[in-house]
Amino acid sequence: TAEQTGSNFGTAVKHESPLLSSVGRGTMVADGLSLMNADYSSTSFRVTRTAIGAHNFLGNRIAYPSRGRTGDNCLLATKVMVPVDGPLRHDVGLLGSPSFEIPRSVARDGTFDALAQGEGLHRRLLAKNRHNAVSMAWFLFTAWLYFFAATLLYAGAADLYAQWGVTALALANIALLPFTVLYYVLIERLVRAVHPLGPLFCSIYDIRFWRRERYWKVPSETYLQVLNGTPFKTLVWRLLGVRIGRSVFDDGCSLTERTMVTLGDGCTLNAGSVVQCHSQEDGTFKSDTSRIGAGSTLGVGALVHYGVTVGDGARLAADSFLMKGETVPAHDRWSGNPARPTAPEHDAHGGER
Repeated sequence: TAEQTGSNFGTAVKHESPLLSSVGRGTMVADGLSLMNADYSSTSFRVTRTAIGAHNFLGNRIAYPSRGRTGDNCLLATKVMVPVDGPLRHDVGLLGSPSFEIPRSVARDGTFDALAQGEGLHRRLLAKNRHNAVSMAWFLFTAWLYFFAATLLYAGAADLYAQWGVTALALANIALLPFTVLYYVLIERLVRAVHPLGPLFCSIYDIRFWRRERYWKVPSETYLQVLNGTPFKTLVWRLLGVRIGRSVFDDGCSLTERTMVTLGDGCTLNAGSVVQCHSQEDGTFKSDTSRIGAGSTLGVGALVHYGVTVGDGARLAADSFLMKGETVPAHDRWSGNPARPTAPEHDAHGGER
């Protein structure tokens, strides 16, 4: 039977076959889990069962293979490389790519353990479900309101078709994108006005965490992808509260808490990069501000955690994971998971570059 924690799964969970995927009781999963049921060769493929143990916690962007060697009560950190050989790991944490063992939990993360036990847990889960239901209602209402407004726009274009011809439809198509952007910017600013963002350290059974979830879930972010690689993306980031400098190039970065991020002049944000100003670790939620300095570069797929400072002109390599609280000195190059300083490159004449 299922064991509800109030935060069992994040968004964007993927698999090749739901019938061959299983997750144990009491396991909590952050965003971006990919259960890999299929193995491919140059001539064929094989689909096998992929199973995650009970009472695990999985961080962001984890690809879990069918031959994963982890059992019960494991912490799998963000972007970890899940081992596929050796002994079955249990009661341990795994971090990095390639992965190495860390403590399953630390004393600070157990601050709110009492809230996840006893009779009070049932009441808190009921309260969280009610709060989630209201968030879902707001999401559906804002989506319906957008659909209604878009329908009115095209109904007006249809009325003018006899007089203006295809020009009326063309004008409606042109108006739809700026309307979409302004509409969802307004929705996000209204949600944020009711519940302002800021650094937070609390239980997932605290209403402040539920309000942060509402901020993520009610406003849509899909429309932002249309603006990737254009100067309009930075304009929208500014409207959403990002402290952003001039001449920033954004080819598809995600900022989870917009008002908690500072981007300096001339930053380059590559496709799939993320500045994530929070972390959920078992029953504890933590968030803090992050700053990306002027002229810095985030590589493709790089993930920057909370409480991070990236110095001016620094570079974070593709697919790197910059952990919470790190400070990257100005003009340094960091890479890996977890990210660490990289030896300077040398040109043909022996000089550093």
